[in-house]
Amino acid sequence: MPQVNWNDSINLFNKITLSRFWNGVKVLSSFYVSRLTKKPIQWGYPVSISFEPTTSCNLRCPECPSGLREFTRPTGMLQKDFFSTTIDEIHKELLYLIFYFQGEPYLNPDFLDMVKYAASKKIYTATSTNAHYLTDANAKRTIESGLDRLIISIDGTTQNVYEQYRVGGKLDKVIEGAKNIVKWKKELNSKTPFVFFQFLVVKPNEHQIEDIKRLAKEVGVDEVRFKTAQVYDFENDPNQLIPTTDKFSRYKKNSDGTYTPKNKLANRCWKLQHANVITWDGLVVPCCFDKDATHQLGNLKTQSFKQIWHNDKYKQFRYELKQSRKNIDICANCSEGASVWQD
Repeated sequence: MPQVNWNDSINLFNKITLSRFWNGVKVLSSFYVSRLTKKPIQWGYPVSISFEPTTSCNLRCPECPSGLREFTRPTGMLQKDFFSTTIDEIHKELLYLIFYFQGEPYLNPDFLDMVKYAASKKIYTATSTNAHYLTDANAKRTIESGLDRLIISIDGTTQNVYEQYRVGGKLDKVIEGAKNIVKWKKELNSKTPFVFFQFLVVKPNEHQIEDIKRLAKEVGVDEVRFKTAQVYDFENDPNQLIPTTDKFSRYKKNSDGTYTPKNKLANRCWKLQHANVITWDGLVVPCCFDKDATHQLGNLKTQSFKQIWHNDKYKQFRYELKQSRKNIDICANCSEGASVWQD
């Protein structure tokens, strides 16, 4: 079972207002009513949203379209004014805001200003970073921004292992960045952000699971969490990333040597019910598995968010998912509910 960090949980609980609580009740109720009736019922607005600061990245990870420079959609930076306008519309219902989709958030020069703006609305804020830009100055600004959760991706405890997935990355910079954050949390006497190392378990690094736990203690981060890897060509795994440790694999190996996802796809999706993703240029897509924004449910440049959430495209997507989720391409490799463990 996942461990619970009580300081982080209390911090999240303190963000709950009456309007956010009532919105959450409506969303959760609609999920169960939808299951019972087998109809795409949606009440309320998202509890959680992922906002993409940028598609740019300094690394070239082998299973990431940003790292591989393989996007068909435009690359760019989220604009601060556009972001604040959207937040102004939805902040009363929104509890949790993730500053991440594709790319490295710290490459956007306005990233921490946007975090600060969301924090001023008492929204719980989180981001994920490869930690190459957590300089001393940026670490201090991160604490001062009010960020609630910082996920540091660190997929190896030695350079030769780390760089097999984080291609172009420098492990010493990641460790230095993490130490800068820990230092400034102490200097500024701040309980936030809750910081954890996220270790993407792949075949080249699965032997370092105990090592990353020790490293986390040495650096002083709050936790280590282990994540399973999404592999696009999972039937053949040409990059040989699927680990041999079954616990940390999204896939099972068949007798013929091919792989298939472990999860059986039911015609329901909690993530679609309570969350979604907004790209840097305002496209609204169902979830983080739609990395190339192929299922565009709306555009914030032509409609408000609340109009999009209940528009015909969203209704049609919800209907199709209830009818046959396995026929939706972005659902085929989904591991919702079974992808993260922590220690």
